[in-house]
Amino acid sequence: MKNTLLEIFYIISGLISITAAFYSLKDKKHPHRLETALFWSIFGFIFIAGKYIPSWIVGILILIMGILTATKRVTFGSLINSTEEFREKSSKLIGGKIFIPALTIGIIAFAVAQGIPSLGGLVGLGFGALAATIISFFITKAKPKEFTYDSSRLLLQIGAASILPQLLTALGALFTKAGVGTVISDGIGNFVQQGNILGGVIAYCLGMAIFTMIMGNAFAAFAVITAGIGIPFVYSQGANPAIAGSLALTAGYCGTLMTPMAANFNIVPAAILQTKNKNRVIISQFPIAIALLITHILLMYYWAF
Repeated sequence: MKNTLLEIFYIISGLISITAAFYSLKDKKHPHRLETALFWSIFGFIFIAGKYIPSWIVGILILIMGILTATKRVTFGSLINSTEEFREKSSKLIGGKIFIPALTIGIIAFAVAQGIPSLGGLVGLGFGALAATIISFFITKAKPKEFTYDSSRLLLQIGAASILPQLLTALGALFTKAGVGTVISDGIGNFVQQGNILGGVIAYCLGMAIFTMIMGNAFAAFAVITAGIGIPFVYSQGANPAIAGSLALTAGYCGTLMTPMAANFNIVPAAILQTKNKNRVIISQFPIAIALLITHILLMYYWAF
């Protein structure tokens, strides 16, 4: 049941991506409309048929997507947004009801995950998204054509950054399987002496922040850095696992604030807000992230031991 429902949601996601490819192809003013349409068509095809084709073919398709992105052939185009006057009028008309769909996603996802554990959180997230979409129609009185157009416009505006979470999750699993934690442990051992608590704490927190900046995912970094640094240089010295583990994970989030790899937090907002500098969000967060990272080091040193 769970796998069937997940496949349905994957197919829906694929259709959304292919719809974006269609609108991109129709955009005659788009300088790279063919390449952009190819990118989103491949992405949609993988969602829909990925289960039924060999993994090496999926790998080749992802490499093609990577080449299109690296050569800057996946761009937004000229899909028109609504006017400022219309958005202002709609915001006054809808008011706080605009938050209902977003809250619906979280509530339904949590309810399904807790009430029907056999289905899991991903299925709950899918049901929540469907419910939120239906509620959005009632709130905004939008037509189906407006829904497909604006959802495609937003996806195209976000661009290739929208697929980073999936790729980074796979990268984290690959690093763990390859034994990167052992390599890091051997390297840190050359600089931090066994028994040096402060050195171990600094290495643990900095390792979490830096590796999160590389991977864009603190959870993926946590497994690798804890195995490579946390266990031999912090926990083995008598650190409280609950305190040290919590602080290590949130130290990773300091890295999240400073990296474009955390696309959902730093690149997508800049794309939606259409800032002139795509790294504007990161630049604003950088000083705060450094201050928080130093605070984490001090807290772990004094609280965990």
